[in-house]
Amino acid sequence: MNKVILMGRLTRDPEVRYSQGESSTAIARYTLAVDRRFRRGGDGEQTADFIGCVAFGKSAEFAEKYFRQGLKVVVTGRIQTGSYTNKDGQKVYTTDVVIEDQEFAESKAASDANMGGFRPAAPSPAPAPVSDAGDGFMNIPDGIDEELPFN
Repeated sequence: MNKVILMGRLTRDPEVRYSQGESSTAIARYTLAVDRRFRRGGDGEQTADFIGCVAFGKSAEFAEKYFRQGLKVVVTGRIQTGSYTNKDGQKVYTTDVVIEDQEFAESKAASDANMGGFRPAAPSPAPAPVSDAGDGFMNIPDGIDEELPFN
């Protein structure tokens, strides 16, 4: 099985081209900066992998319309390898993720706040501590009944 799931930020706006012929197809290429799970050595510096992605058709048109540098997205797809000979006569090997599905990984407000760079969203404030009644159940504040989605 060849299945990839990635979450990262676009390093720049997608590059979109259209194929030649009667029924031209949109082809979008973009690179995701995907943070590694573990930090490098003892310096604690976060490292990232830069992974090339390519989308076709409606997915490419969606990327062209909505994806911008710094946007955090989740993509699923498959790895595809290839090779070509460059103008210097050297063989170049490629590895791309061919996109099958792509979606936003954060709200528009969080995205707008992060468009200036690749910094993570500000952490949300910690919830207020809830006191324990001593019987293993937590105390529920009075008047919360109106806020519950069920009765």
